[in-house]
Amino acid sequence: MTAEKTSTSKSEPLKTPQDFLEGEWSIRQCFLYKDEYDDCRSFKARFHQYFVHGENTDCSQWKIDYDNCCQFREKKDIEAGKAVIQSEAERRRVRMQAHYANDVWKKRKAPPEDWSKPLPEWLQKKNEGTFLAIKAQELKTGIVSEPEKKSYCSIM
Repeated sequence: MTAEKTSTSKSEPLKTPQDFLEGEWSIRQCFLYKDEYDDCRSFKARFHQYFVHGENTDCSQWKIDYDNCCQFREKKDIEAGKAVIQSEAERRRVRMQAHYANDVWKKRKAPPEDWSKPLPEWLQKKNEGTFLAIKAQELKTGIVSEPEKKSYCSIM
C-alpha cells in the first residue's frame, strides 16, 4: 500500500516519503532563525563582533533563512526549503572548517583500550565525599541517601 499524492498544490501538506526533502532534518524551528537574527543585531553582539573580528558581521543570512523557513513551513515552498538546507550545510561547513584543517592531533578510530580502567587511588580518595560520588553510588545501588544537615551560614 502506497500513499498517493492528492494534489500538487503548494498549500497541500506533504504526505509521502517522496515529498520530503533530503536534509530536511537540518531545518530548525523558524523562531530559532528569528532569535539568531535578533541576537546577531543586538548591541551586545555588535560589540562582541567588533571586538573579535574588528567589524560587524553580516546578519542578513539569518533573516533570509527565517523568511525561507516560514515559506517552507507555512506554504510548503520546496525551493525555500532547499535554500534553508543549503544555508545550514554551508553554516556547518564553515563551523567545522578548523576541525578538518587541524593536523596537529592524530584522530582516533576507536577509544583507547584502557579507557574504562579504575581511577588512581589518590583520585578515588579525593572524590570520596563529593556530590558526584554520592550520586553515582545512589545510581549503582538504587538507594537514595539522606542529605547531611549542614549549615553554611556565617555571620560577619
